[in-house]
Amino acid sequence: MLTLTLMRHAKSDWGDLELDDYDRALSPRGIKAAPVVANALARLGLKPDVVLCSGAVRTRATLALVLPEFGTPPPKIHTGDQLYLALPATMLDVLAKYGKGALNVMIIAHNPGLHSLALSLTGSGDSKAISELASKFPTAAAAVLRFKSKDWRDVRAGGGDLTHFITPRGLE
Repeated sequence: MLTLTLMRHAKSDWGDLELDDYDRALSPRGIKAAPVVANALARLGLKPDVVLCSGAVRTRATLALVLPEFGTPPPKIHTGDQLYLALPATMLDVLAKYGKGALNVMIIAHNPGLHSLALSLTGSGDSKAISELASKFPTAAAAVLRFKSKDWRDVRAGGGDLTHFITPRGLE
């Protein structure tokens, strides 16, 4: 069984309006929220084997905040621009390429693509989690999906069981 955790980057800082979107850092709220969500994932035993992360500053900063919560040894990490504002199909391609052999993969990326991917992969699961996910995918939130597939290349729309949808606000 494969487990995929989709995490949206933590809240970014909009203080410098001249800064390129790619280069935005995290806000104080984002810096606080990311490790709290990662700690909740770790307590559930959801330590990733591999983390796939967008190359944007805010996603890499989110990654840096979540990694300590997973302990040692750290997961393998692939950071790349393919996941920056990526469409769901692109995220699945990156997952198939870099998730080989891993049972538990985390993707840290951006909306709207991440939300669309989570919705498209969800075929069953906890009804409350599905309802919350359908409503929105806030910053630093994490959707956890399980698949009966043995290979990431076999993951298809509607094939996932949404087991958890964790939001910073839900952990307050």
